[in-house]
Amino acid sequence: MIQFSRSLKFVCLSAALILGACTHKQEAVATAPPPAPPPPAAPAPAPVKPSILPGSAEDFRVNVGDTVHFAYNEYNIEDTDKTVLGRQAQWLAKYPAVRVTVEGHADERGTREYNLALGARRANAVKEFLVSQGVSTGRVETVSYGKERPICTESNEACWAQNRRGVTTIAGGANS
Repeated sequence: MIQFSRSLKFVCLSAALILGACTHKQEAVATAPPPAPPPPAAPAPAPVKPSILPGSAEDFRVNVGDTVHFAYNEYNIEDTDKTVLGRQAQWLAKYPAVRVTVEGHADERGTREYNLALGARRANAVKEFLVSQGVSTGRVETVSYGKERPICTESNEACWAQNRRGVTTIAGGANS
């Protein structure tokens, strides 16, 4: 029993020392407050779109307009389209080195031959208007695609109206 009591005394003394060490309060040390978190990073700026180069094909298409539309089986220029063609003529006067091609298009109704002829009349009507506004005839070519290059392929009036068009495209001499 003496062995047990000696072991018991040793365990009790060890426990008292351990508990005594744990209950000792540390002195408060004055420390600086933790640094403030860094401010949130500013969001990355949106990618800058390059501006449209004046005198380029994109300038012509976006800022002037390259398309006029026609009524069913017609090739006369509507009053609303004269505004677009007037802006085209002004733009072409500003950039005299530019050459254009006027594309004539038709909807899917009618034979291939009829629509090619109608597209040619539409392209020529646009060319004649541009020439009447002072554009040199040598700077304007025409081509007819008839119904071969539709931009809308549904068979309804809204779609056909989109396909009855004259499109002025830059053929050369534009800034790039």
